[in-house]
Amino acid sequence: MAEAESVIGTPDSAGAEDSAVPEERTEERPRGKRRIVALFVVAVLAYLIDLGSKIVVVEKLEGREPIKVIGDLLRFEAIRNPGAAFGMGEAFTIVFTCIAAAVIVVIIRLARKLYSLPWAIALGLLLGGALGNLTDRLFRSPGAFEGAVVDFIAPAHFAVFNLADSAIVCGGILIVILSFRGLDPDGTIHKD
Repeated sequence: MAEAESVIGTPDSAGAEDSAVPEERTEERPRGKRRIVALFVVAVLAYLIDLGSKIVVVEKLEGREPIKVIGDLLRFEAIRNPGAAFGMGEAFTIVFTCIAAAVIVVIIRLARKLYSLPWAIALGLLLGGALGNLTDRLFRSPGAFEGAVVDFIAPAHFAVFNLADSAIVCGGILIVILSFRGLDPDGTIHKD
């Protein structure tokens, strides 16, 4: 069990029987703080990469012909999406803004109980992606809380998306994998 815990980033329980409770708490605190730092580093990196890509797309690609990256399979095409995936829900832009803000608040609150590096990475990806799309919704035209998200990655026969969407999907997939493996955000492993 200790080997599995060291591989997936959970607190090591070896020697827990020999140590006193106060010592365990002092050992876990710095680990938790490192996980929180990891969460925010991943979130900031995901956010900055998304923001930078959108700045370049708006400056260099908006209003121009799409760029074929891999023939007809993948192209870069700047579009403004006021809705969700596949352009659905265009009339509910303010709802998507509120949902993104709620996700950010939940992740920040959950960070206090975080003792797992894989969970920190997953939540960091979700946080960075949510912040990236929320920034568009708050600061892009037509106005605050109604802004359209800049999407530009256009695979054939699929929705156009951006790097924030990719971070959210990757974070979500990682959370599903961690849940199936029984790893909780607090670093404990459960067997159900």
